[in-house]
Amino acid sequence: MRVVYTLLWWLLLPVMFLYLRWRGRKQPEYRQHWRERLGWAPVLPPGPVIWLHTVSVGETRAAAPLVRALRAACPEATLLLSHTTPTGRATGRELFGPDLVQAYLPYDLPNAIDRFLDRAHPDLCIFLETEIWPNLYARCAARRCPVFLVNARLSERSARGYRRVAGLIRPALASLAGLAAQTEADATRLAALGARAPQVTGNLKFDVTAPPGTETRAAELRAQFAGRFVFLAASTREGEEKLLLDTCLELGVPELLLVIVPRHPQRFDEVASLLESRGVDTVRRSTGAQVNHDTEVFLGDSLGELAAYYAAADVAFVGGSLLPLGGQNLIEAADMGCPVLIGPHTWNFLEAAEQAVAAGAARRVSDPEDLARQVKALYRDPALRAAMSAAGRDFSAAHKGATDKVMAMLQPALPR
Repeated sequence: MRVVYTLLWWLLLPVMFLYLRWRGRKQPEYRQHWRERLGWAPVLPPGPVIWLHTVSVGETRAAAPLVRALRAACPEATLLLSHTTPTGRATGRELFGPDLVQAYLPYDLPNAIDRFLDRAHPDLCIFLETEIWPNLYARCAARRCPVFLVNARLSERSARGYRRVAGLIRPALASLAGLAAQTEADATRLAALGARAPQVTGNLKFDVTAPPGTETRAAELRAQFAGRFVFLAASTREGEEKLLLDTCLELGVPELLLVIVPRHPQRFDEVASLLESRGVDTVRRSTGAQVNHDTEVFLGDSLGELAAYYAAADVAFVGGSLLPLGGQNLIEAADMGCPVLIGPHTWNFLEAAEQAVAAGAARRVSDPEDLARQVKALYRDPALRAAMSAAGRDFSAAHKGATDKVMAMLQPALPR
């Protein structure tokens, strides 16, 4: 089955490069470093190498505590951080600076992978979340390079898809040197697909700390918000901004300020155009302009400030959940003590979402109209907002510790 899979990759390769060119129209970074996707990674110096793969922004941020732990355990090793998206790469550069090497993940073709492995010569490979690449796993196994899948998650919807190609996925998972799952449900689904003895270590995202300077940035934002009641719509996805504008601008909440922070930076201008087309009085973060009495929406078109937005907001909706997109991470909002609202579609973070609701840190809404009602109710009840804020901090603190468990699993394979 892997032969058929490889043939399909060869057939689709021209399409992949056309896709890069198409994405490059709005995000030119997609046209850069394209040779790395064919395995032309930077040639690393002799010595131990630990390769860590994080797809995009969320996975890269989740990897931060693990990167710190690996640096402490193996100070002599070169850390190679690979990504799939330019935004993931930019986030890695922002978080870790020049102290590690970055590259794009090679396409899952044997020749590209061999070229990548020859140049990077990793001693250990660590993949985050749901990254299952049959050829890459097989080529690493042939070189006796252990591969670990950590912070692994697998929704029931994804598991159904993988079961259709079990003959391809089962050998890949069986070849892993170890698997650390976020939850018991994730471990059960991955074991059913062929993973051997997966461990449940929790979610690394609970161990992520706010970036340095977050409190200073939050104070700047609060000053910029000029004392308004701030409803933050964080990590919004395609189509959600329209729903928010339809329902959440006329709530009868005095001094309401809707703050929208789109999930993907390439959509900043698109959302700005939507606001302009509707005649919404808008201030963009990038302009540094002050909010005034007439401002209706503040557009957060900046990178690396989401924690500060949560710290400065009165209530936050975590996006990707009003429409069937699977939801975005609510852990950072809870950790910053911001009362959280989430929509009905949270399968990407199902257990964390359910636990946050059970802990009193979050509330689930059924649709945009219900979201508007909940925002209004929270505006009227400062005591409830304070209780949700405290519950969020307690919820986040109670689930920390995944990094230590993952490191204990990796310990026997760390390069000496």
